[in-house]
Amino acid sequence: MIRYARLAMTALLGLATLLTTLGAAHADQMEKARIGVLRLSSSAPVFIAQDKGYFRDAGLEVELKFFDAAQPVAVATTTGDVDVGITAFTAGLYNLAGKGTLKIIAGMSRDRPGYPLIGYFASNKAYEAGLKTPKDLAGKRIAITQVGSSFHYSLGLLADKYGFKLSDMKLVPLQSMSNMAAALKGETVDAALLPVSAARKLMDDGEVKHLGWVGDETPWQVSGVFAGPKTLADKELVTRLLSALQRAEREYHDVVLATVKDGHAAIDDKTKPLLAIIGKYTNLPVEQVAGNCAYIDPQGRLDVKNVDDQIKWLQAQGFADKGYDAEAIIAKDYVKAD
Repeated sequence: MIRYARLAMTALLGLATLLTTLGAAHADQMEKARIGVLRLSSSAPVFIAQDKGYFRDAGLEVELKFFDAAQPVAVATTTGDVDVGITAFTAGLYNLAGKGTLKIIAGMSRDRPGYPLIGYFASNKAYEAGLKTPKDLAGKRIAITQVGSSFHYSLGLLADKYGFKLSDMKLVPLQSMSNMAAALKGETVDAALLPVSAARKLMDDGEVKHLGWVGDETPWQVSGVFAGPKTLADKELVTRLLSALQRAEREYHDVVLATVKDGHAAIDDKTKPLLAIIGKYTNLPVEQVAGNCAYIDPQGRLDVKNVDDQIKWLQAQGFADKGYDAEAIIAKDYVKAD
């Protein structure tokens, strides 16, 4: 009996050693990738793919690096501080792409009616003085992150829609969303454009007034996935990463977005696990996440025509360099055009 027990113990130890060795070998085979992203619900599939192991299933060991504005993500992608960037399109990003230092490989969030993403917000003081709707923003001091940012472009579209000039607004670049929120709360600006996830607490606490949603006024392709030449040369990495993202995008679309009504997703047994994951990475409770569900195409498709329109508008305003268009900055091997 003792002899059999010793043999069994030896066998178990041998199995444990084998499993440890196989685990180490598997870890060695995992390809590392760093993704630059903001803590916003508009990147929900990134958080789902990370938390549910979809990146790992695709053979990737992903590190998420968080930023507080879109332009630094593009710069970090160009310098190699991250391998892939996922954030809003900006004039700076397009200019880097126009120089060949990065290319767009997929779409991500869109401002679309019925799906709150970026909102127009007024300080309480400005609201009391008559700033009640988005078209009232002419002549006001408005906080944005940077010149040529997605917020800047959204205001340009609004000006075109209501027939006033972009120059009629006094735009105040404050470099980060946290700075914008603080300026709006402190009433050093009249208004700001903010992602709903960054503004929700201010709204709930009565510290700002909500004027409307960009998606209801001027829908457009807000963000995408992009990479530099070194990453693009690793076709297996890019293919694996996009496969994992699209798996998460399909799940987010079919489980969460399918329930959105009046700008809010249902909170039930099916949606709550995914909403909790998004909340974990955006530092928001599930109840707030449910009202922050940005629209994302279930296949990660990119609205190429709209991207081209963005570039042309930014070039016409002098915010983006001339000499390139959407076709020049898109990695055609990967992009699924809409």
